[in-house]
Amino acid sequence: MTPLHDTTLRSFASDNYSGVHPEVLAAIAAANDGHQVAYGEDVYTARLQEVLAGHFGEGIQAFPVFNGTGANVVSLQAMLPKWGAVVAATTAHINTDEGAAPERVAGIKILGVPTDDGKLTPELMDREAWGFGDEHRAQPAVVSITQSTELGTLYTPDEVRAIADHAHELGMTVHMDGSRLSNAAAALGLPLRAFTTDAGVDVLSLGGTKNGALGAEAVVLLNPDAAPGVTYIRKFDMQLASKMRFLSAQLIALFDGDLYLRNATRANAMAARLSALVEEGIADGSIRGTRLTQKTVVNGVFVSLPDGVADVLRQSFRFYDWDASKNEVRWMCSFDTQESDVDALVAALKAATAAL
Repeated sequence: MTPLHDTTLRSFASDNYSGVHPEVLAAIAAANDGHQVAYGEDVYTARLQEVLAGHFGEGIQAFPVFNGTGANVVSLQAMLPKWGAVVAATTAHINTDEGAAPERVAGIKILGVPTDDGKLTPELMDREAWGFGDEHRAQPAVVSITQSTELGTLYTPDEVRAIADHAHELGMTVHMDGSRLSNAAAALGLPLRAFTTDAGVDVLSLGGTKNGALGAEAVVLLNPDAAPGVTYIRKFDMQLASKMRFLSAQLIALFDGDLYLRNATRANAMAARLSALVEEGIADGSIRGTRLTQKTVVNGVFVSLPDGVADVLRQSFRFYDWDASKNEVRWMCSFDTQESDVDALVAALKAATAAL
């Protein structure tokens, strides 16, 4: 088929805009010939268990799903009793960007905690982790944290451990939304288990799509006792793939080796370049009226722009507002972002602010 789009075009709107990494496409093609048993009884899904056990530890269980929202909803639904609630940052994806799927599909009450940096602490947890035994209040049963967070910030292993220890002391379990877990690993320079299994996380939503997959995520039970019934919940939440070998093959391509790390390192490096060039322009006066609103540590850059500048830039680049009331936008870099893409955005920013 002849491409229907400009294949040279790059966007800074989302790492979901990027294509599929060639090694992932090759893995899908390699898994394609012949027949395999459907619904997860295939050799690729069996191999995926071994691959992820190498990252997260023996005894884990992995359940491939179609998307990140599905991974989060299936995870939380399996972790919660009917009367349970989830404590999360108000900026969490499950609270702001999943179309009320946790509430509508799973009937989950989310207890949101405002944070300046998208991160929870044991003290912030306690703002909503109370009322145990009170029949008039949804019972806090799970704390959900995001790594890296929606604001591009990171939890250290010690910070995750502090949350997990506190949650467990309260009789709660810990879910981690890891749609950009690979970017966190690249930024921290640590193995995946260092800030997941070893830090006390019970259930992980493991991301692949934002990091080069066609469409594959997984619910990973680091502590299988914390989420009984995933097998059944995945089915009635419409996340059970009939031809699951193709989801598993994608995740094998990413995690059986270092592709997950190579892709994330590239995306992070391009965001670091973008952030550094913007800072340099602010310092030398070639970029006016602009400021970075978050420290750039993974693949997102958050910037407050002068009035009207975002609209000028959008004539050539697609990106999203983060907080329109503050003229704050988010620029995301992907595994296939090029230095020339970054340089072009910075040049356009300089031209747009020079006209002020």
